[in-house]
Amino acid sequence: MHESTLAHEIHEQPAAIERLLAAEAGAVADLARTLAQQQIRGVLIAARGTSDNAARYAQYLFGTALGLPVALAAPSLHTLYHAPMRYEHMLVIGISQSGQSPDICAVVADARAHGSPTLAITNIATSPLAAAAAHTIELHAGVERSIAATKTYTTQLAALALLVLSLAEDTAGLAELQRIPAAVAATLALDAQVAEVAAAEAGMLAGVTLGRGYNYATAWEIALKLKELTYVPIEAYSAADFQHGPIALVREDFPILAVVPQGAAAADMQALVERLHGLGARLIAISDRAEVLGLADHPLALPQPVAERFSPLTTIVAGQLFAMHLARARGLDPDAPRGLRKVTETR
Repeated sequence: MHESTLAHEIHEQPAAIERLLAAEAGAVADLARTLAQQQIRGVLIAARGTSDNAARYAQYLFGTALGLPVALAAPSLHTLYHAPMRYEHMLVIGISQSGQSPDICAVVADARAHGSPTLAITNIATSPLAAAAAHTIELHAGVERSIAATKTYTTQLAALALLVLSLAEDTAGLAELQRIPAAVAATLALDAQVAEVAAAEAGMLAGVTLGRGYNYATAWEIALKLKELTYVPIEAYSAADFQHGPIALVREDFPILAVVPQGAAAADMQALVERLHGLGARLIAISDRAEVLGLADHPLALPQPVAERFSPLTTIVAGQLFAMHLARARGLDPDAPRGLRKVTETR
């Protein structure tokens, strides 16, 4: 089968993350020293789509490493309602692969005009978003031709980790981050196994993705990729939220994809997986825990476990592969999802 653009870019991710880390480590260290002089008490992130899921990851990074709360912006407050927002003592970050969306740019521009420190995380250093912000971290992912974002998502995660670890002066964490491209490359070895799982699940009509903690973002991003590429209605939930009502969806053979790497969230996730197994759910597990993999109908064992805070960079790769192969199994072209364009300019 001819390799799709999407497949090529999924497999390019280890190199893309390496480029980012090599190009931006010094500049981000300087940025961290500059930001340390500000009285930052919280973070506001403006993003849409895949970039919104990177922002969910940032909530856990900033919170655990720096004790800073992270809020997700409501850009319509700026573009539709023209509300006078007060962002004193907040670092305002815009995340966008293209840097083109006017509403994301408006949040950052307004915050900068009112004296808040601002940062753009984007793949295009000459974009409107980069121009709106006082500081920029360029992703160095190379041109992303696939409509479904992959390498710009993982480089966004890596850029956020680089920033937070630099702010925290976590030299051990920064050294560990340098080893993440190898772990991402190892995860790509799941490709053939994931294709088999996708073939078995080609008739999927609906489903749920579950994660918690750092991988709450992963559950959201996998659900988004499945909706974009396969048109299957998939909902993402925190494992905690899922038990407050949505678990009533579960019936015999109901498809659930659970993201369960080692870490603080693993015990709660495993307990839920055990309950779902008892309810007869059809489980796909992305995990490095034997107990979880043993309960799954389709176990996808992560080849190279990493610290929980970095695991979204590896777990998402298995999810990207599943979405791509499920699209193919359903007779769809993963390079041409209907109704979508590469750049969406919301206002």
